[in-house]
Amino acid sequence: MSDLVVPAVFYRDPKAALAWLEKAFGFEPSLLVTDSEGRVGHAEMSWRGALIEVGGEWASAELLGPASLKSPASLGGVATQAIRLVMDDGLDEHCERARAAGARITQEPGNQFYGDRTYRALDPEGHVWTFAQKVADVSVAEMEKASGLTIKVEARA
Repeated sequence: MSDLVVPAVFYRDPKAALAWLEKAFGFEPSLLVTDSEGRVGHAEMSWRGALIEVGGEWASAELLGPASLKSPASLGGVATQAIRLVMDDGLDEHCERARAAGARITQEPGNQFYGDRTYRALDPEGHVWTFAQKVADVSVAEMEKASGLTIKVEARA
């Protein structure tokens, strides 16, 4: 197994979130751990080969110190993270699937100055999801001209 980054999102109702993420965004369940009463302790879903953890809200001084893990629905809609997923094709159809499942589309699909076509959506508890599809190869000079920004690309070793 290679190194991975696996984001985690936390919900008031993780069981409902698992079903919704499957219906709206096409995530597939891959692991579900529940307690004796059927409450979700830990869950993982996959999306086009990428993993995401889904859990309920919780706090543990032993594991998290003073931190607690909350849904935006418990924070007055404040999102403390956003998740960006990149797909090879089908972005517009994916957006319509999400809309039909009740996603709040906050940014309609559109081409961006950096060469991606993107859309943004909120799930029922207010997590921010950005979906992107590369549609053009754009040079740094072209991005700077289109955006007015200064862009520095770091070379990777």
